[in-house]
Order: sequence, then structure tokens, then C-alpha cells
Amino acid sequence: MKTLTSRDWRHERERSNLFFLKLMVWVSLRLGRTLSRGVLVFITLYFLAFAPKARRSSRDYLHRALQRTPSLLDQFRHFYAFASTVHDRIYLLNDRFDLFDIEVVGAERVLQTAKQVPGVLLVGAHLGSFEVMRSLGKVGKGPAGFRLAMLMYEANAQKINATLHAINPFARHDIVALGQWDSMLKVHERLDSAYVVGLMADRFLDENGQLINPFLGHSAAFPLGPWRAAAMLRRPVFLMVGLYLGGNRYRIQFEPLADFSQVQRTQRPEAIEMAARVFAERLTHFCRIAPYNWFNFFDFWEAR
Repeated sequence: MKTLTSRDWRHERERSNLFFLKLMVWVSLRLGRTLSRGVLVFITLYFLAFAPKARRSSRDYLHRALQRTPSLLDQFRHFYAFASTVHDRIYLLNDRFDLFDIEVVGAERVLQTAKQVPGVLLVGAHLGSFEVMRSLGKVGKGPAGFRLAMLMYEANAQKINATLHAINPFARHDIVALGQWDSMLKVHERLDSAYVVGLMADRFLDENGQLINPFLGHSAAFPLGPWRAAAMLRRPVFLMVGLYLGGNRYRIQFEPLADFSQVQRTQRPEAIEMAARVFAERLTHFCRIAPYNWFNFFDFWEAR
């Protein structure tokens, strides 16, 4: 049986559907976060029992992250952390930031950079929660007037919009779909308007361009596409992770990764590879300190 790779993750069928998502939203908003979290135990047990591909991938990843053979309890914690962040998305999209204890680290560096160069790029991964960024500027812990646009694969953008509407019909994300003739033009417009533009750099969106980097002690292929886009946009790039720390606690952390604003065209290939390597190094760091936050449930290390 072929293992799902970072190149074909888009073709894996989703197990959830909008009816059950809406039902979960209804239950969660009426019972509250504490009571409705009880359902997550059964969801986690379901995936442990009936998602063999995800279970194998979880075991493989945890073996590398924990540097030991993972137990069934480790895998339960891994799936439960994922279910928790998905569940919390319901409250974050409904502006219930009062339910969470959110620590923000490094935002002042992003603000300082944004004052010098209009528009900043945030690069993330399927590590923890990107949705927790909605709290920035709304709970007095981050940049006031924080405006975020997301750059993503077109089909994924459609799924995200459908999910958002199911959770909260009034919730809106500014999403720029990749693969359209005016995609980069739209991104430029937002950056020039002092937006923060976010993109994920741990999954392939096309078959062109990869770099083999050490990741958790083994070789893994990372896409170069996000870094090529960053180089074309000539903006500073920050890593952003929203780590789930258990209970109602999250930590949003920003770190400078690269600055393409002064990179000349002839220097781009070297700068792009360096940024991709630093990205892999920092992902390794965060996977070590928060090992149950990695939510790529496919074989990330499969030989390419």
C-alpha cells in the first residue's frame, strides 16, 4: 500500500464532513469548551482504531521526535492534541479569546521590522495552531490592528472557506489562492498595505523544487516554492508557530528566518536554500520541545 507523502497529501479524503462539523459547533458553543472537550476522547480513540495510515505516520514521527519507541499513550496524546486544536478553532473563530491563556513571544521584532519595510511574510508549518493568531491585537498581547492574509493552494482555500462558514458564517479570512495569474499581484497589494502575509512551507503544492534537509535526525524533502515566492516578494520572513501547551494554554512565537529585501537576483538561489535549511532546523527544535504538536499525518521522510 502506497504511503501518503507530502506530495500527494491533497488527495487524501477528509474523514469529516460539514454536517458533523456543524453539529460539533452547535454542541461546543452550547455546552461550553470544558464539557464539549469530553467528546475529543472518543474522536481520538476512533482515529487510533480506524486510521491505520495516520497511526503509522504518528508512530514514525514520534519515534524521531521523542528519540525512543512511542507508546500507545504517546500516540493518544498526539491525536488528542490535534483534536484539541481543531476543537479550539471553533472558539477562536467566534472570538472567544477569553477562554484561553495565550503567551506571545517575539511580536515586538515583527512590529519593529514592519515599521521599516511595509508588509512582512510569516512562514508556518502544520505544527500547533495557526488559527490562534486571530487573538493577536484583540486581547492586548500582540500588534494592534494586526491584518493577516493567507497564501494557499486554491483547492485548499476552498475547503478552508467552507470550514470557516460552517464554524462561523461571519468569520472571514483574507485568502489569496495560489496558481492564478494575478496571485503574486494580490500578495504585493496586501504587503504594500502593511498586511502580514502567511504561508505554510512544509507541504508540496507542486512537483517543482525540493531541498533535502536534516529533520529530526533524518533526511526529508522540503519544498522550495514558498522560499522562491518570498525571494520574489523581497520581504523579511519570520517563522511563526502557535504551540498548543495543553489545557487552554498556547504560545505564539515569532523568530526571524530570512530577509530577502536586500538580496540581489544572483544571490537568490543561495539565500533560498539557506532559508529552507534554517526552517527545517527550527522545526526540529520546536518538535523536540512540543512533540505532540506535529500534525502532518503522512510519511514525511519517504524517499523521493
